[in-house]
Amino acid sequence: MSQPELRDEVEMLSLMLLIRRFEERASQQYQAQKIGGFCHLYIGQEAVVIGAIAATRHDDYLITAYRDHAHALGRGTSANACMAEMFGKATGCSRGLGGSMHYFDKANHMYGGHAIVGAHIPLAAGMAFASKYRGEDRVTLCFFGDGAINQGAFHEAFNLAALYKLPVIFICENNLYAMGTSVERSTSLKQIVDRAEGYEMPGFVADGMNFRDVRDKLTEVIDAIRKDPHPAFVEIRTYRYRGHSMSDPASYRTKEQLEKYRMDDPITRLRAQLTREGKLSNEQFDAMDKAAKETALASVKFAEESAELPLEELYNYTYVGADGATLARAMSTDAPPL
Repeated sequence: MSQPELRDEVEMLSLMLLIRRFEERASQQYQAQKIGGFCHLYIGQEAVVIGAIAATRHDDYLITAYRDHAHALGRGTSANACMAEMFGKATGCSRGLGGSMHYFDKANHMYGGHAIVGAHIPLAAGMAFASKYRGEDRVTLCFFGDGAINQGAFHEAFNLAALYKLPVIFICENNLYAMGTSVERSTSLKQIVDRAEGYEMPGFVADGMNFRDVRDKLTEVIDAIRKDPHPAFVEIRTYRYRGHSMSDPASYRTKEQLEKYRMDDPITRLRAQLTREGKLSNEQFDAMDKAAKETALASVKFAEESAELPLEELYNYTYVGADGATLARAMSTDAPPL
């Protein structure tokens, strides 16, 4: 299969708006205590995942860490399923069992949502190995933050990916802070992309506040991988406007720094580019923004009205026997043995 034609940029801007408005609603619902556990918002980083989505085919694999709402929405998971998951409802994309950090959507080839820092990077290598073994031309995209690059799993996965020439793109969403620690304080190699050299892997940098730069860079990398399977490392430099999670006041950074990046908002930038080129009117943008707000608000209503997962099903997705029967079912008095 060949690379698809360039995705419509107005459509991509609409997805970025949906992510922004969905995350704003998620923030409100978390503060209203409708969402439990942790909640990590993607506000400010929308051009990263949507630039990647625009460069990929739908059958390419995608896996990410716990800041995962945008990746699911970008891949086609409904806002209803995403919000219901955070509410812990049975209609959620992980049946309400995963919550904010564990989205999963097999139909859209979005394989998590992983909360342990760096632990999913070897999984991405395994996914790429599988597609290469089957003779497919799929590419695996693995997203992680700058805080994951100092984990041992990062280096183990890079080594194996380079050794076996796996079709995987490791994407570091460098938003400058690992939780509350600046990359300047935590990482000895200041240019993160230079990590690629240690594994004889091509490395690239993209501007994460610029949709077109992300899309074009990843399109170039993906085209090369489809022709000749190999891994690549892309550092996408971006910025999150909110704290690491909803419980983080972000007091470790200055208001001046935050305002500097807000002035370069990825949605505002793409809107301005499309408007200058005559591809988007103010009326069109306002209509898209209104639709995004309505979709996000409707997802809250859907989540509120959805049913809880029955308690008797709580452990049904934990262990699976050889015949596919769950451990919970096997332990019940009337179930046949595994």
